Amino acid sequence: QVQLVESGGGLVQAGGSLKLSCAASGRTFSSSAMGWFRQAPGKEREFVAAISWDGGHTYYANSMEGRFTISRDNAKNTVYLQMNSLKPEDTAVYYCAASLLPRMEEDEYDYWGQGTQVTVSS
Repeated sequence: QVQLVESGGGLVQAGGSLKLSCAASGRTFSSSAMGWFRQAPGKEREFVAAISWDGGHTYYANSMEGRFTISRDNAKNTVYLQMNSLKPEDTAVYYCAASLLPRMEEDEYDYWGQGTQVTVSS
């Protein structure tokens, strides 16, 4: 069992940066792959990034690669999403999730946080 709590969302101007955190509790975090997803108003939830259990492999959606960086600190039971050069279209609720393997499909993830709102103003 893994419980996930996101933080770090907020309001930022276009071109700015935010760093999201996802704090995990439970014994299996360090052996879990982690992912970030987002859901904009009126749209389906979409994959953002994923990271393997040891941080050795990372994956990004095409539109985020080069702007977003996923990382993790297993000693702190925390996964991060550094978001740079933010655009208004990045406005969404951002969710972290835990899985056995770092996948792009949300159905592969077993545990989800409650989400944190990111709003990018133009």
